[in-house]
Amino acid sequence: MPKLLIVRHGQSEWNALGRWQGQADPPLTNLGENQAKKASQKLGLFDSIVSSPLQRAKNTASIISELMGVGPVVTEIGLMERDAGPWQGLTRVEIENGWPGFLDSGNRPDGYESNPDLLFRVFEVLKKISENSKPLDNTLIISHAGIVHALENLHDQPSTKVPNLGGRWVEFVDGDLIMGKRVSLVTEESTPDLL
Repeated sequence: MPKLLIVRHGQSEWNALGRWQGQADPPLTNLGENQAKKASQKLGLFDSIVSSPLQRAKNTASIISELMGVGPVVTEIGLMERDAGPWQGLTRVEIENGWPGFLDSGNRPDGYESNPDLLFRVFEVLKKISENSKPLDNTLIISHAGIVHALENLHDQPSTKVPNLGGRWVEFVDGDLIMGKRVSLVTEESTPDLL
């Protein structure tokens, strides 16, 4: 079966500022670009690269694609980060001030994309990528921490911080998505795990 490695993008400007991104589109920082370059040296052989269309993911994928000689990068809207609704652009302090206790309790405001909605669109894309791949293909997917977390939560996996250029292997077996091991492609100190 084809194997998919879902990896979080490099550090973005909002990561560096501690702001929740959601589907906002801040660019990579210089550190984020360097993380992508370093990650390309640690990746094995991949047959294709697919990315979220948000520039922090797409630019990470483009850097890796160029350095590895694999491409072109294909973008899929279903790989975008979770819509954070009114929390988009806010810091944790601002969120706590506006929605006391929500972060710790797991409550989310109206307009925040639910796990079922997020997982529906992600599964559709992952299944499509898998079905369009050859049986032994490896596909690198550059996406977002929220995608990895939602998949881990669904599969009762420990959901810990997903660092920039960290992620998880997955594959479909008899129609079921199977979680593989976690990976971290760079060791640099990253930023808080913000959407």
